[in-house]
Amino acid sequence: MRIRDFVAGDEKHLYAVFYSAVHQLAKEHYTAQQLGAWAPLAMDPDLWAQRMQGIRPFVVEDAGEILAYADVQPSGYIDHFFVSGRYARQGIGSMLMLHIHELATQRRIKVLTSDVSRTAQPFFRKFGFVVVAQRKPFVRGVVVLNAFMRKALITAPNQKPF
Repeated sequence: MRIRDFVAGDEKHLYAVFYSAVHQLAKEHYTAQQLGAWAPLAMDPDLWAQRMQGIRPFVVEDAGEILAYADVQPSGYIDHFFVSGRYARQGIGSMLMLHIHELATQRRIKVLTSDVSRTAQPFFRKFGFVVVAQRKPFVRGVVVLNAFMRKALITAPNQKPF
C-alpha cells in the first residue's frame, strides 16, 4: 500500500471511491435523497475530471487499486477526503490524515480546515479538529448537513500534530 500523487486517468477510479464512501459509510447519517444528491449515480465525467484535476489529490493505492484519496490545498483547506466503503476502518484514513499533516508541515501551512460530513466528524475530532460552525449547504437542491472544522497546527519541534 502506498500514497502517490494523482495522475490523469485516475478520475473514474476516484469517483468509484467517492461514491462508495458516501453511499456505504454515510448512510447512517443521511437520507437516500441526500446521498443521491451528494454522490449521484450518474456524474458528468468531464465535470468530475475537471474537479479532480483542480484539487490534485493524492491517492492510496494497493496492487494497482485505488482505495482512498484526499487533498490539501495551499490554504490548508481539505476539499476531499474519502476512503472506499470496502476499505473503511482499516487505518487507511489515518494514513491519509498523517500524510496531510506531513504535507502541511512541509508547506508551512498553519491551519487545516474542511467541510466535514456528520459521518466523518468523529474521525476529524480524533485528529484534533474542532467544529467551528454547523452548516446546511444545498447540494443539487438538497440540504446535506455538515460542519466546518478547523485545526491549528502545532509548529514547535518535536511535537506531534495531534
